[in-house]
Amino acid sequence: MEQILKYFGDVLSAGQIEQFRALGDLYADWNAKINVISRKDIDNLYERHILHSLAIAKLLGPLQEGTTFLDMGTGGGFPGVPLAIAYPQCRFHLVDRIAKKLRVAESIANAVGISNITIQHGDIGECHDRYNYVVSRAVMRLDQLIRLTRKNVSRDQSENQYSNGIVCLKGGDISDEYAGVQLPVIEFPLNEFFNEPFFDTKKLIYVPV
Repeated sequence: MEQILKYFGDVLSAGQIEQFRALGDLYADWNAKINVISRKDIDNLYERHILHSLAIAKLLGPLQEGTTFLDMGTGGGFPGVPLAIAYPQCRFHLVDRIAKKLRVAESIANAVGISNITIQHGDIGECHDRYNYVVSRAVMRLDQLIRLTRKNVSRDQSENQYSNGIVCLKGGDISDEYAGVQLPVIEFPLNEFFNEPFFDTKKLIYVPV
């Protein structure tokens, strides 16, 4: 939790801080029943899952009210749940094929009072709506992600700093994943945002669509 306050404490309300604080016990409790996060990694929840998810907020900065997100392959709610806390004025639609993980995300969202999330169980091909941003966290190869989700990016541009597109969290060298992609692919090393060693090999990929 200290890391959330370190990087976002100046922009979070007291209510948002309490919501983030509550995530620790809730995810630990659920993870003991359903393996949402690697068992050996649950002690690193705030750094490796919550803060990692919030790298997207570090990039996008302040957003217009009503900005919409599709979290593709959300699992237990990453990056969608942390982003929904950070952006209460925005709407988040979380999609995953594994129903039990979605139950965790929905239960945790309800428990901490997150009201700007909707849930869809199914394949991304069953999601036909459009959003300002499609976000994901190491779900699949970038070229596959772009092919499957570019249809879900709205053509109606907002006045946000970054135009509509796909924003995903990746690790290591992924240049082979976008060798044939015809859209611009922009990489942001996460150690430019956060100074913990975990982020040295992590990056954020932005693809304007």
